[in-house]
Amino acid sequence: MANKGLQILGFALSLLGLIGLIIGTIMPQWKMSAYVGDNIITAVAMYEGLWMSCAFQSTGQIQCKVYDSILQLNSALQATRALMIVSIIITAAGLGVACMGMKCTNCGGDDKAKKSRIAMTGGIILLVGSLCAIIACSWYAHDIIQAFYNPFTPVNTKYEFGSAIFIAWAGAFLDLIGGGMLAASCQRDKSTPKYPISRPPSSKEYV
Repeated sequence: MANKGLQILGFALSLLGLIGLIIGTIMPQWKMSAYVGDNIITAVAMYEGLWMSCAFQSTGQIQCKVYDSILQLNSALQATRALMIVSIIITAAGLGVACMGMKCTNCGGDDKAKKSRIAMTGGIILLVGSLCAIIACSWYAHDIIQAFYNPFTPVNTKYEFGSAIFIAWAGAFLDLIGGGMLAASCQRDKSTPKYPISRPPSSKEYV
């Protein structure tokens, strides 16, 4: 019963993590213009995401532009794009595998040991997906920090962390925790001590 509850909790956390990864990947607020130096008071706030850049004006108008060419993007953005897509695909596959091995489902047969191993496999797949997302977010964050503290970067082009990167980070860590729970829910075969089989004495022994 405890393993069943652990599996349900791990699956729920991983599902929330997948939703967070999808939302974080779509949102354009991966980095936002930093208000430092002469850029403290401005009527336009600039945001950049994995797919587009947006300008938020103080009047409430929003103008977004999709990146024209992939080849013009820097290596950190291209790698983050690829890793986030791979992370979403792997996480969705891990949830599918884990669903087949959970005790509360009828998929995967009635063999409890087999279903437990399937759930553990799904948890391991989820761990791989979460690590891809963590690497992607950390790589992108490192690129933002490096550009921010670069003395040759103009003040009006400096950026800081946006809300999307935190949502993606949160989704990755939820996947990490959920995948760990599913991987830990695998039942271990209990070793039973082998004793010699006792047989009732036959009638010949009394003769």
